[in-house]
Amino acid sequence: MLLRHRSPQGRAVAAAAVALAGALLLGACDSGDGDDKSKSGAQSGPSVIAPGKPGEKAEKISPEEAKKRGDDDTPNAADFTYAQMMIVHHQQALEMTELAPDRAKSTSLKGLADRIKAAQGPEIKAMESWIKNNGGPRKTEGHDHHTMPGMATEGQMKNLKAAKGAAFDELFLKLMITHHDGAITMAEELLGGGNNILLEEMATDVMAQQAGEVKRMREMS
Repeated sequence: MLLRHRSPQGRAVAAAAVALAGALLLGACDSGDGDDKSKSGAQSGPSVIAPGKPGEKAEKISPEEAKKRGDDDTPNAADFTYAQMMIVHHQQALEMTELAPDRAKSTSLKGLADRIKAAQGPEIKAMESWIKNNGGPRKTEGHDHHTMPGMATEGQMKNLKAAKGAAFDELFLKLMITHHDGAITMAEELLGGGNNILLEEMATDVMAQQAGEVKRMREMS
């Protein structure tokens, strides 16, 4: 069997593979005869091939060790980078939605802004709690406030605050679609490089929620 680096889907497959390996190992111990045991010693179960780090060779490990490694979801640098930067990312989205009640012309857009606010406010609190529970915040590298995908510039935010009516609606949709696309990109990066199951679940929720909102906003544009 081959133990691959985990993804939300891959983790479930790996768990099933480990369970199967354990069952095969138990069956081998129960069904082997005495002569075979005397010749080969203790029965050994099927090995699992764990890929090495870049530049390193793969290694064979026992099913027990594979399960132990599969259960380790200790947060890594990618997890902390995502959580800390996504809080900032969400905060700008909330700043944009707070402008809608007084400036937007479209009732539908005002309702959309309310839904975005209702979703991202609790997500900020959840990520803040996650950081605190895992000993953060931590100094991270990678995303910067001004280079995070989808973030509106100071000039764009100034223009949005100055706009009203149909002009506000048009600019809001343009900026928020870009903002949501950036959040989805960040979530995809987390799923490819993070290690914590809970944060991966949060990122998956962000992707699903914001992909649906992007579709809606494009229909409104």
